[in-house]
Amino acid sequence: VQLQASGGGLVQAGGSLRLSCVASGSAFGIAIMGWGRQAPGKQREFITTVTPGGTTSYADSVKGRFTISRDNAKNTVYLQMNSLKPEDTAVYYCYARAGGRGYWGQGTLVTVSS
Repeated sequence: VQLQASGGGLVQAGGSLRLSCVASGSAFGIAIMGWGRQAPGKQREFITTVTPGGTTSYADSVKGRFTISRDNAKNTVYLQMNSLKPEDTAVYYCYARAGGRGYWGQGTLVTVSS
């Protein structure tokens, strides 16, 4: 499974960004999709997931500010990020589970300036 993410960039604190990620290459269909992030000097962490039926979960650090959604027909997952804070600065990674295995895409850098 290949995951291609896009949409990162530089934004001021309080601003918004929208990330997208397209999954391809799965013979089994895509199950859970989500996003993780890795800040400088820290471990990668899951921040949000969405099931094919639309059930979502969020880490406390992003709850109420970030919204995950997906288009099953396009195998695409989105992350709408609002009220961004400097501590949201990180490389954001798309995640997908298919055929009983988990896959991470290449990261996209999000930088939030104060």
